[in-house]
Amino acid sequence: NLTAVTEFVLLGFPTQGPMGFLHPLLFSLVYLCALLGNGLIVLITTLDRHLHTPMYFFLRSLSFSDLCLITTTVPKSIANSLRHSSSISFLGCVVQVFMMVFSAGAEMTLLTVMSLDRYAAICQPLHYDVIMSRDRCVQLTAVSWLCGGLYAVMNTAGTFSLSYCGSNVVHQFFCDVPQLLAISCSGNLMNKLVPILISVVLSTCYFIFIVISYVHIFSAVKKIPSTEGKAKVYSTCLPHLLVVVLFVSTGFFAYLKPTSENPSMSDLVISMFYTMVPPTFNPVIYSLRNQAMKSAVGRLMKGRLTKM
Repeated sequence: NLTAVTEFVLLGFPTQGPMGFLHPLLFSLVYLCALLGNGLIVLITTLDRHLHTPMYFFLRSLSFSDLCLITTTVPKSIANSLRHSSSISFLGCVVQVFMMVFSAGAEMTLLTVMSLDRYAAICQPLHYDVIMSRDRCVQLTAVSWLCGGLYAVMNTAGTFSLSYCGSNVVHQFFCDVPQLLAISCSGNLMNKLVPILISVVLSTCYFIFIVISYVHIFSAVKKIPSTEGKAKVYSTCLPHLLVVVLFVSTGFFAYLKPTSENPSMSDLVISMFYTMVPPTFNPVIYSLRNQAMKSAVGRLMKGRLTKM
């Protein structure tokens, strides 16, 4: 007597009581901060010719992927809370999964490309302009978004090729792949594991590449005689490494942790860490603390931003 699911119920946060008020307020503030921070980076790195370098070219793409990532999940959660509703249509859930995996996949690839950029700048400075030419930067960025698209197609197809004919309750504030797999009524375990395996294998490969890049980078930094030079490299590279570790570790925990019929608040917090924290704090820890970015913001405020 099972019927096909036509919509899902997102039981991430209560829509009634004090949490029903605090949740949309907190999410709105976080979303506004992410929009302002990442939007400012996209604007400045586009308009200021002093920032038309490979590093800021990739930062612009990273900020755009951050905007896509947080916009995919947070506005819907806010709207549901304000309407005292928890539903999302089947098609809406498909779109949400696709866009989230697309944005996260592109972001992970971009973070990997950015580690290659830092490696070329520090370990191969004499050949940097050749390695990171304008055409090469465009190609690497295009590949990042293409990888994100392929990653999203595989995960979305793998997730929704399963049958959903029993429970439609997703214990999360967005359509999260592990939670969807947990409520699928398909009996084939391998089909359920494929989306998780794809995510874990690709993310692990990216992470290993980034770690290898930074082993070479920090080995080269030790040879820099100037303390000021070392400090400059560390101020550029350590925030990037922090972003990568935060993004990958929380994502791994969310995808590899066994799903429960009664998820705890810690499960929601972990999911917020990989869907909301990176887009919100990337502008602060990776870009806006940068002296060149601060100077560009100053020129923007004074109306003297140099355009190409």
